[in-house]
Amino acid sequence: MRIYSLICVLTLFSCSAKHYYQKALKKGLEPLISSDTIRIATIDSIPVVRNDTVVYERYFSSKDTIIRYENVFVPKTRLETRIEYKIHRDTIRQVTRIEVEKAKASKQPNYLLWVFLIVLVLAALQLFKKFI
Repeated sequence: MRIYSLICVLTLFSCSAKHYYQKALKKGLEPLISSDTIRIATIDSIPVVRNDTVVYERYFSSKDTIIRYENVFVPKTRLETRIEYKIHRDTIRQVTRIEVEKAKASKQPNYLLWVFLIVLVLAALQLFKKFI
């Protein structure tokens, strides 16, 4: 009997939605209860006959109402932020790899260096022939 009463008490006095809402507010939930109402006002005119003349009467009307609610910021969990940072890090690495490959592909061979080395070797051979 005590077990049944304990289960009944635990189910009656367990954490409610208010508790979790307050907990979310403490962790950074910003409740955003703002809305925009946009009304499109138009001026219409209709012809009316008065004393053998046509007179246009104007009246104002509101054609449409659009209500836009802003979203509520929901804090991310550790796992979500971790995955987001990993994706960002991997994209940065991929971009740098692509840039390095482009730089390697566009690199021109330095012919001036090779010409200078060949001339230097030939000059050294000429000096060596003079001494022998």
